[in-house]
Amino acid sequence: MSADPTQTLAFDTSCHLFDGCGFPAPGLHSFLFKPLFGDADSNLYFNKTMLLALLGSIIIVGFFWAAFAKPKVVPGKLQMIAETGYDFVRRGVVYETIGKKEGEKYVPFVVSLFFFVWMMNLWSIIPVAQFPVTAIISYPAVLAGLVYITWVALTFKRQGFVGFFKNVTGYDKSLGGVLPLSMTIEFFSNLIVRPFTHAVRLFANMFAGHTLLLLFTIASWYMLNGIGIAYSGVSFVMVLVMTAFELFIQAVQAYVFVLLTCSYIQGALAEHH
Repeated sequence: MSADPTQTLAFDTSCHLFDGCGFPAPGLHSFLFKPLFGDADSNLYFNKTMLLALLGSIIIVGFFWAAFAKPKVVPGKLQMIAETGYDFVRRGVVYETIGKKEGEKYVPFVVSLFFFVWMMNLWSIIPVAQFPVTAIISYPAVLAGLVYITWVALTFKRQGFVGFFKNVTGYDKSLGGVLPLSMTIEFFSNLIVRPFTHAVRLFANMFAGHTLLLLFTIASWYMLNGIGIAYSGVSFVMVLVMTAFELFIQAVQAYVFVLLTCSYIQGALAEHH
C-alpha cells in the first residue's frame, strides 16, 4: 500500500502472488481521499468525491439544457433520450405513486433526484473516476434529509398539527389497548428510522458493490504471475460480470430512492382517517 492510505484507491502494483507479499485487500482506506486543495484538518477542503459530485451536476444540467434549449415537435436523438428519461420518472414513478393531479408539481424535484443519484452511482464504472459518490454516507444522508424535510413540511401544510401527529403515529382508535405501543413504534419508525434507512439503503448498496469491484480488480492484478495467471483470468471475468451487474444495480437504486420519495410525499398528501 502507499504510505498515505488517504491518497487513493491504489495498491502496490509491484506486489504479485508468489512474490512473498500479502494480498492488498481493499478496506476503508479505499474510500478516503486526500484533499485536492484545502486543509483536511480544518475540514475546509475539496476532494475527489466533491469534484465528481460537481461534475455530475454540471453534466446533468448540461444534458437537459442541450436537449430542451430548442425543443422540436419532431425531436432529435438527444431530445428523444431526454424526453424518454423524463417521462419514465414522471409517468412510471410520480404519476403511479402520487397521481397525475397531485404529483405534477413534484415531477421536477423527483426527476432531479433520480438523475443526480443515478449519475453519482455511475461514476463507479467510469474510467479515471471509478468511484460511486453515493458510497460516501454524507451524500445519501443529505439527499434523504431533503426528502425528509419535504415530507414533514408537506404533512404540516396539508394536514395541520393534529393531522401530522396522526400521520406519523399511525393513530387508529380501533386498535384499543395496543394503541399506545403502536403509536410509539410508528412515531420512531417515521421520524427517525425512515430517513436513516432511506439514506443507508443507497449507501450500503453502492459501498458493497464498489468493494466487490475493487476486490476482483486488485485480485486480477495480484494473481498475474506464474501459474496464478489462470486464476487472474477468472478474476478478470468476474470484474466484467460485476461491472455489468453494477450498471443494473446503479439504476435500480436510483429508482428505489425516488420511488420511496414519492411514497413519502403521497403519504403526506393523503387524508388520515
